[in-house]
Amino acid sequence: MTRRSRIIATGSYLPDRVMTNTDLEKIVETSDEWIQQRSGIKERRIAAEGQTTSDMAVEAAKKAIEASDIKVGDIDMIVVATTTPDLTFPSVAVTVQATLGVPTCPAFDVQAVCSGFVYALSVADNAIKAGQAKRALVIGAEKMSSILDWTDRTTCVLFGDGAGAVILEADDTQQGTIDDTGVLSTHLYANGHYKDILKTSGGPSSTKSTGFIEMEGKEVFRYAVQFLSDVVVDVLKAHNIKSDQIDWLVPHQANIRIIMAAAKKLDMPEERVVLTLEKHGNTSAASIPLALDEAVRGGKIKPGDLIMMEALGGGLTWGAALVRM
Repeated sequence: MTRRSRIIATGSYLPDRVMTNTDLEKIVETSDEWIQQRSGIKERRIAAEGQTTSDMAVEAAKKAIEASDIKVGDIDMIVVATTTPDLTFPSVAVTVQATLGVPTCPAFDVQAVCSGFVYALSVADNAIKAGQAKRALVIGAEKMSSILDWTDRTTCVLFGDGAGAVILEADDTQQGTIDDTGVLSTHLYANGHYKDILKTSGGPSSTKSTGFIEMEGKEVFRYAVQFLSDVVVDVLKAHNIKSDQIDWLVPHQANIRIIMAAAKKLDMPEERVVLTLEKHGNTSAASIPLALDEAVRGGKIKPGDLIMMEALGGGLTWGAALVRM
């Protein structure tokens, strides 16, 4: 028998405020047509004044717990992926722990920007496989609006706020094959040589401020298509499977052209790709769990489906996870 970590529940949260492309036309020199053509985004959610990343993370976690058959006291690990924490420290994870009333356990944040959820999922999955946890709460949560320069039309039109969560549970009854239920593998990469093409202009030890997002869009697009195509191939080779065995692609929601380039690599039609970009924008580490929860609750993704998650973010970091629901 093989121990796997199964996703037993999902949850998500989006702020109430909807900001459309038309709204952005009143803030910067842009247009609905320009934004849609270059990104595929029509609208995004923006957190309320005073609403923090941990506030959104808690709401997503509550939804996941409600959808499961476990209690708060059953959780014995919390991993939060975020690049927009409430404070430099303590972590968002310990704030979530305190707010939910989770007993003493490991709780910490992972920072890999848009790849953060895949990184966090990998960390929690390996902890469960090593016997360090039985049930892990894994969250991707971001308040990207807090690090946007609202005068920069190349970046402020792309991002939004939100949070998504999953609960992983140890399962010792699996066979160790591709037919298993749970996280089958995770594949993580980073190349710091490209760190300056997607970054913020500040930080605690340099400017003593958070700074704003700065991006060389054409370069990011080029490497995103290349690296995400490569990681898709890595996953297929690792399991000796073909692309038609994958039921759903659940990608990071950054740019429709990047998403469809990865889908093309898998020979996957658009109707098998989970897309929330149009109404969520790029929510960084929150985008994959947000999309996953929507697809699960909407009845698209069903028990037994084989899904691939993939993402690329600042660093550059990128990665993928193969999961059977």
